[in-house]
Amino acid sequence: MTNTHTTVDIHQEKVFEAHIVACLTADQGYIERDCAAHYNVAHALDTELLFRFLKTTQPEAWQTLEDHYRAQAEAEVLKRLDKALKDKPTHVVLRDGIKLVPNIRFALCFFKPASNLNPDLTRLFDANILSVMRQVHYSAKDPRKSIDIVTFVNGIPVATQEVKNLLTGQNVRHAEKQYRQDRSPAGEPLLTFKRGAIVHFAVDQDNVSMTTRLMNGKTRFLPFNRGRDGGAGNPDVPDENRVAYLYKDLPEGRAVFSREVLLDLIGRFIHLERSNGKEVLIFPRFQQFDAVRKLLVDARGQGAGQNYLIQHSAGSGKSNTIAWTAHQIINLHDEDDKPLFDTAIIVTDRLVLDRQLQNTIGGFAQTEGVVKKIDGTSRDLKDAILRGARIIITTIQKFGTEHLATISGQAGRNFAVIIDEAHSSQSGKAAQAMSDALTRDATSSDDIEDLVLAFQKARGPQKNISFLAFTATPRNVTLERFGRIGADGKPHPFHLYSMRQAIEEEFIVDVLKNYMTYKAYYQLEKTIEDDPAFKGRKAQSRVARYASLHPTAIDQKVEVIVEHFRRHVAKELNGQAKAMIVTQSREHALRYWQQLTRYIEDKGYTGLRALVAFSGDLTIDGHVWTEATANGFAETELTKRFDTDDYQVLVVAEKYQTGFDQPKLVAMYVDKKLAGLQAVQTLARLNRSYGKDKPTYVLDFQNTMEEIREAFAPFFEATALEERTDLNQIYDLEQRITKATYIHKDEVERFADQFFKGDLTTQDRLALEGTVRLAVERFNLDEDEAQQEEFRQLLKSFLRFYAFVAQVVSLNDVWLEKLYAYSAWLSRLLPSRDVPADITITDDMLTLSAFKLQKGEEGSASLAAGETATLDPITEFGANAYTEEEERSLSEINDSFNERHGTSFSRDDFLRFERVTREIMDEDMTEMVRNNPADVVYNAFSQAFFRGMVKMFQNDNEMRNIVMTDKDAREQATRHFFKRAQRHARES
Repeated sequence: MTNTHTTVDIHQEKVFEAHIVACLTADQGYIERDCAAHYNVAHALDTELLFRFLKTTQPEAWQTLEDHYRAQAEAEVLKRLDKALKDKPTHVVLRDGIKLVPNIRFALCFFKPASNLNPDLTRLFDANILSVMRQVHYSAKDPRKSIDIVTFVNGIPVATQEVKNLLTGQNVRHAEKQYRQDRSPAGEPLLTFKRGAIVHFAVDQDNVSMTTRLMNGKTRFLPFNRGRDGGAGNPDVPDENRVAYLYKDLPEGRAVFSREVLLDLIGRFIHLERSNGKEVLIFPRFQQFDAVRKLLVDARGQGAGQNYLIQHSAGSGKSNTIAWTAHQIINLHDEDDKPLFDTAIIVTDRLVLDRQLQNTIGGFAQTEGVVKKIDGTSRDLKDAILRGARIIITTIQKFGTEHLATISGQAGRNFAVIIDEAHSSQSGKAAQAMSDALTRDATSSDDIEDLVLAFQKARGPQKNISFLAFTATPRNVTLERFGRIGADGKPHPFHLYSMRQAIEEEFIVDVLKNYMTYKAYYQLEKTIEDDPAFKGRKAQSRVARYASLHPTAIDQKVEVIVEHFRRHVAKELNGQAKAMIVTQSREHALRYWQQLTRYIEDKGYTGLRALVAFSGDLTIDGHVWTEATANGFAETELTKRFDTDDYQVLVVAEKYQTGFDQPKLVAMYVDKKLAGLQAVQTLARLNRSYGKDKPTYVLDFQNTMEEIREAFAPFFEATALEERTDLNQIYDLEQRITKATYIHKDEVERFADQFFKGDLTTQDRLALEGTVRLAVERFNLDEDEAQQEEFRQLLKSFLRFYAFVAQVVSLNDVWLEKLYAYSAWLSRLLPSRDVPADITITDDMLTLSAFKLQKGEEGSASLAAGETATLDPITEFGANAYTEEEERSLSEINDSFNERHGTSFSRDDFLRFERVTREIMDEDMTEMVRNNPADVVYNAFSQAFFRGMVKMFQNDNEMRNIVMTDKDAREQATRHFFKRAQRHARES
């Protein structure tokens, strides 16, 4: 029946409240109950509905109860239920039920069965009684107090709602305030943590937030919104409130309070997490259960063999989402009621298996032995797969071993492979080995072509494997490998919870809000002016490293860091704030830590101590250091020790820049060049919220604010591709490789005939190597070093791109698989480029005569709505592709040269400079360009580039003369290719 209202009251809160209840009763099968008549304040139950449910669904047990307890039957049930609710959380009591003497068991809720094979279970699920009450006077201490709406399952309260009305000037924040100030849980069964309602919602017409624990003023509410236009809030709903998803089925999914969803949340999602003596009742946020449910619906309809990319912001509870997905997908049945997946395998690319992920997933297991954690060897992983373990947690590396290579007979089983932080490692050899192990079946064919095709088929999409990839920062290969093709023909995430939404909802902190940069200026003097040790790019790299490691340079930075920490950071979070110093190498980290410790001691500062984190052994000034010897305790204790009040600063080199969850981190001091994904992942260590209004500070000695903004832009909202990668480029690469004089097709065929024939012997290996070495000999006879290096790069590009293409599409091309196998061997056997002897720069050779640290930019580097950037498709093979800006720059240089000298050089003539850049950008020069400011490294690059130009154009008198005599033209070209080298260094 439709409620009517007058013009006097139509705008009031009670109208919105009545609308919610009317939708629940009309559309979701709820019974509306009257508080005065039906609510038992002492027990916080609707006892009449509780007994009605027990009598109608379990009549035999109820009869036994009455026979045994007579008139006390109902009182005995209430006594047992009351004790159960005091001993265990409400959701557990609903799952487990209660038992009474003599062996009388009552189920308190029937959950939806995984299949429809047993109609009795479906009937019982439908027999659950969902009810709702308005204005529930819950308090015996103060009968005037009432909560707007309470929902019950079989008479047991599961959710409360405080409803506010925008039309009378109140919103969701007022509802939160009411819970904090006027809903004290002390002595109130309905509001008591674990004992009463599971979750408490603050609601207005546009927004929803929720909490599972009322703690007066300390109560923390989390957003429970769907997201609006890539940010916070909720989208418009035609002819409804934006929060209609709570109580009404929408095209995007069933209502949160629908029978199906509410009982699914109680039965399969809600979880009590215990850690360090604290308890947290986990109720999924909207994006978490929405992602899981949509995954399951799609998998049920599509079957195995699908790809899913879930782009959820860092800090958004990804470990829980993965755990819920794994536990529920193994019980999923298809539309014919057959089990869909035999095993869920959770894969991480971290060599040390993520303990948080292991513990989260293990804690969700409601049945002993469901989860198998592979902490040991690959043999354990093999045994787990062969025995049909339901959930396996392992690292990607364990699949690439000989134990897994012997697995067969798995093609008839279906696997859900859940990938934690899916990046490029998922297209490597270990990922291929995983696919092989899970699809390999016995074969009887002796035909080489059939065997080669089988190898190739194993690389492509598999009908028995669904990949579910979770990441906050998908790269282009991740999008193309796991994304779903949209109406625009490009791949997109299957589910999105963006960084922008997480920041706007204040679930994570905006790490770019307070950003400050510093610029370093060096002046160096050589002891011997023409010392040959300073000639060559390797030496220039060492000079730059010498300057950055000089005690004067580090001392000045340490002073800035410590004084900034004491002035701005130390007082935050009630004196518990911490900081991280990110350095460019292990030696930098140790020296920073040493000088930081010395500075603090010299100043007599108390309450400020530092730890250092780096891998392996490090010999400095004749002394061997490890992380453990520096800190005075084992590596495994570092995260626990750093969490205490004993330590405030952590100095790192690579370690703890990703996957490190420390909410008390407030400041980051960056002395390392960061770009792209690495910049986002490193700075994201600061984004975990801690209490309300946690501030963040970033002091950056190496990067500009604009560079950091550019790094964050692709991942701020939904990550997108400019266009899809042209997979036909694999044939362009194949042509470029096979046209090289080093490779002969008949040798490739001979190699393949032997390689793919089956089990191989030591003699086979010698024969295979002998065949490949014929190409190596031809390579060694070539005197053109630039051409040799270009071939090396092309070969690497072919191997990487083929591995990617073969995973995305079934190629059905025997020749490409043969060439790939041959090229893999050839790439390993080709000689490396000559590496000059290492040069050590000492104080006897060089003096740092002046060093100045100058404050640069200060302010917010935060991104605004719409400030995003698309990722480029895969296009670069052997050499960097040109951007539009670089094309314009090259054209200007070309025109300038020709105008000044009356020449007619073409674009292709100038592209010969690319060979020079590729020659000098070895590992050392690339590292130097990546890790140092442009003004520090440009001189080293320009000297190496000049020598390379002279060598390149020794047979081209016209170009060589211009290069030698026209300083301005030479500088213009050098600047252009230096910018290209910087981009290469950032992206490599």
